[in-house]
Amino acid sequence: MSEIFVTDDQKEYQRRAADKVRAHFAALGKTPLVYAETYGCQQNVSDSEHIKGLLAAMGFGFTEEPEQADVILFNTCAVREHAEDRVFGNLGALTHTKKENPEQIICLCGCMVQQEHVAERLRKSYPFVGLVFGTHVLHRFPELLYNALTEGRVIERPEMDGVIAEDIPVHRDGKFKAWLPIMYGCNNFCTYCIVPYVRGRERSRDPDRVVEEARELVREGYKEITLLGQNVNSYGRGEAHGVDFPELLRRINAIEGDFLIRF
Repeated sequence: MSEIFVTDDQKEYQRRAADKVRAHFAALGKTPLVYAETYGCQQNVSDSEHIKGLLAAMGFGFTEEPEQADVILFNTCAVREHAEDRVFGNLGALTHTKKENPEQIICLCGCMVQQEHVAERLRKSYPFVGLVFGTHVLHRFPELLYNALTEGRVIERPEMDGVIAEDIPVHRDGKFKAWLPIMYGCNNFCTYCIVPYVRGRERSRDPDRVVEEARELVREGYKEITLLGQNVNSYGRGEAHGVDFPELLRRINAIEGDFLIRF
């Protein structure tokens, strides 16, 4: 499948949506807070860092107390049933925070909600969840959050793949280790694995973008850079740029500085 790159016009639309979210809370005279919880793999951790980057750009601070949060975010995992059970259990425990703060927006995203049966269960049994969005629309988070704030419940989980969104801000969780996605999705369709169905088919980021992001991480002092992908060995397969995974490793290794490359 061909990649679908997010256009400059689409990025500008999201920037305007972010401005509206910022103005919404400014009108209330408050600095909004978010409580974020991530389940699953390193790719999910990286996705959460990007979502938190978007939230920070919208003026949000961060809290470890769900009761204090204006937005609660669960980034979910669908690989094991136990992970889904934990999400639903923890989600049920949030009913009291929603009662105490009716304006609070509870968000679910990630692989778990990309499944139709999960989305249907959320529709029927968890009416207090205000925003549900799948893995292919992370870059649209400012728009989706604004709609949830102003129009009510939003469930957005399109059955599409091939999306590559660049230039999403990142709020990294640490200063030593950094996650660096190089590709998304998987083509293998193993019988035991749900990843191709919730993450889509393989698509690789542009190598120049990857190398520049790695260079910036080194400049910022990160000492361990982990390259992420469901199947990193397939990086660049079928792409016109002709850069495969070994060549990408060579290019990142050529960056001046003292750091480790992991994948």
